[in-house]
Parts: sequence; C-alpha cells; structure tokens
Amino acid sequence: MKAVILVGGEGLRLRPLTCNIPKPMVPIVNKPFLEHLLAYLKQHRIDEALLCLFYLPDQIKSHFGDGEAFGIKLKYAVEDMPLGTAGAVKNVEQELDDTFLVFNGDIFTDMDLTALLAFHRENKASATIALTSVENPTIYGVVECDQRGCVLGFVEKPSWDAITTNMINAGIYVLEPDVLELVPAAAHYMFEYGLFPALLERRLPVFGYRSSGYWMDIGTPGKYLDLHHHLLMGRAPVRFSGHVVAPSVWLGQGCRVDPSAKLSGPLLVGEGCAIESGAEVSGPTVLGPSCTIGQQCIIQGSVLWHNVQLGRGATLKNSIVASDVVIGEGVWASDAVIGAGAVIGRGNRLEQGITIWPQKNIEPDASSSRAGY
Repeated sequence: MKAVILVGGEGLRLRPLTCNIPKPMVPIVNKPFLEHLLAYLKQHRIDEALLCLFYLPDQIKSHFGDGEAFGIKLKYAVEDMPLGTAGAVKNVEQELDDTFLVFNGDIFTDMDLTALLAFHRENKASATIALTSVENPTIYGVVECDQRGCVLGFVEKPSWDAITTNMINAGIYVLEPDVLELVPAAAHYMFEYGLFPALLERRLPVFGYRSSGYWMDIGTPGKYLDLHHHLLMGRAPVRFSGHVVAPSVWLGQGCRVDPSAKLSGPLLVGEGCAIESGAEVSGPTVLGPSCTIGQQCIIQGSVLWHNVQLGRGATLKNSIVASDVVIGEGVWASDAVIGAGAVIGRGNRLEQGITIWPQKNIEPDASSSRAGY
C-alpha cells in the first residue's frame, strides 16, 4: 500500500525552529520527525511513500534518498507553488491506482492504521477521516458523525456554544483514487474546505474513524516541547538510542559525564556530549549530539539540538534550543525558544516565552524582551 505524506509546508507556526530546516527534519528525541513517521508506516506494512515537497526540499531528499536505508520505497514530488493538501495529492495522482493513505507531515501518533484501513473497507467508503478527541476543539476543525461514523458535516474552529463534539480531523485519511477527479489540477485546493464538503454534497460515503491512540500536532514550539515530555514519560511508544545508565536515563556513545554531575530521568543524552562538574540535568529533557554542558549548569524539562554550548552556571528550564547555539555564563532561560546559531552573552535573563531568532547575537547583560530578538 502507498501513503502520500504532505511535507511541503514552511512550518511558520514552528519558527524560529524552522527558519533554516524543514519541519519534517526537526529532531524528535534526536531523530528527524520523518524518520519516526516512516518507521510507523512500516509497522503497518505500508511499503511505499510519496513525499509532496515545497519548502527546502533538498534537505529531505538528500537525507532520505530512495528510502532503502529506512526500509521503505520513497518518491518525491516537488511543487512549483503551494498546492494545498488536496492539490498536492492531485499532483501525484498518476501514482495512485488503489486505496491509499494521506498524512499531514506534522502529526505524531500511534493510531492503529490497520484498524483504520479495515474500517474504511468495511464501510465501502470513498473517504475515511481519522478523528481524535481534544480538550479544546475551538482551535481545530470539528467533524460531526452519526453513530455509525458516517460524516454529517464539518465545523471549522467552532465557538464553545456551537460545539457538539470534541472529535477533530486528525490529519490522516484513507481515500479511493476516484475522489481525486473532484480536485482541480495545478491549483491550490484543500481537503478540509474543498474535497470533503464536495463529497458530502454528492452524497458519497465519507466516514470518520474515532481513534483513542496518542496524537500530537507538532506545529508550535509549545506542542513540540509537549511531545518530547510525553515521549520521555512513556505516553507513546518510541525507541531511544543509547544505553541505560540509570532509571530512565539513556546515554549515547562517546559521552563524558563528570562524576559530580547529577543526571535524573527521564533523560536522553545524544552521542559525544560533555557534562561538566556540578551540572544538574533532569528530565524530561533531551540533549542532542555533541552538546557541552558547563560546570554548575542546571537544565530542566528542555530540548537541546546538536552542538549546543552552555557556559558555567547557565540555567535552562522548559526551553528549546536549536543547533549550534552558544549560551554564556550565568544565563537564565525559562520557557525560551532559541533559533540555530544564536549567541547569548553572559548574564542575560530570557523568560516569559521569549523567542531568539537564528544567528542573533545578544550582547552580555542585555535586557530580555518578551517579544523576542
């Protein structure tokens, strides 16, 4: 079976993390997000994926190639302009001659795809939309269904007094190829606003599959951090690299940890990291490869990418730090998002959800700003 993966978006909501890296390449527990998705597809015997690309496509193509190293056959379609969710699938229509799956490229889930496909076939559906429940459906698209799962209608971002269900579109679909006849060629067109309502208007069978599995949209820094916390705490299955050196502490090869440093899980430390004397690193936290954590540093609940350098006495709490960042002595960062290549001079205090953009150089002891640099 084939899957179409929509990975062309610019990841605007996830910036500054996606300023120079496409969202599918953003690391999740030290592996690109797309690696996790491909492994998930393989578990359900999906052996071929079509990747619809637009933003920074060469990074994805050079990393994954033909997919052989990842055990799945990959093909690519690079769009000249953004085509929307349904338009992107229409663009690869010639590759789709049987029932196929579609995935939004920013969803982490352990939904049972095998059961989803069985549900689709049992109902002889033209389209099946995977559904998941959320606490706040007002920021999503609600899908209303009858008791059999037959879709009755869609309500985009409903107000609280208009909510009849908390089941939302999970960004995973099973489709029959003939539904693409309703999608205009070479045009921007969406499943949510275009194709699915058109199918209902024609009274074609559209069903909603209710899933109770784990589901997270990693579209914002906050949700990206939440996903890491959830994975480290075991809320969804994932395999961590490295060897276990203490309860829920995974250490990569070539790491150097001073005997006086304190590591408490859940904690994942990438290859080649150095953790100096007196440092305290506590979970749920991920350190990417080749990070250096200076003497007396404190890190809690944070995610660091590759080659992050922390000076003596720096503190990070519930923050995200992209690759090649240098953080000076005594810096305090809480709920911060720091873009790749930034340099934070000593003594700065970064908090209240501050955003630091890539390559930004903040002078020592400069004032922090809620809006960001």
